[in-house]
Amino acid sequence: MKAKFLVLFSLPALAACASTTATRSPGLPAVSGSPLSSVAGLEIVMGKTADQLTRLFGNPQLDISEPPARKLQFASGACILDAYLYPQESGGPQRVTHIDTRRSDGAAVDRVSCVNALRLR
Repeated sequence: MKAKFLVLFSLPALAACASTTATRSPGLPAVSGSPLSSVAGLEIVMGKTADQLTRLFGNPQLDISEPPARKLQFASGACILDAYLYPQESGGPQRVTHIDTRRSDGAAVDRVSCVNALRLR
């Protein structure tokens, strides 16, 4: 019986010894940190704002906001482009930090080719 009380009374003391280090959430994605930023042909998309993308490709088919991110989808008969925009740590408008491309059947398509096909329409 004494052992049960000893365990019960020692729990608060043990809890006080627990680490109270706060976990830091990962920072927002940086455009310059994206491996796509250095791909020739993608500089016309990477780091751009929603307004710049709309001027380049026309109105998006989808505009989905899931704070802090925003996804714009542009499509043509050749491919579908999903552009992911995030706010920058320095402030200002959201900018493209990543893109995905595919055909309408889901098959992979080259990102640069898709960007060029969407520009030509």
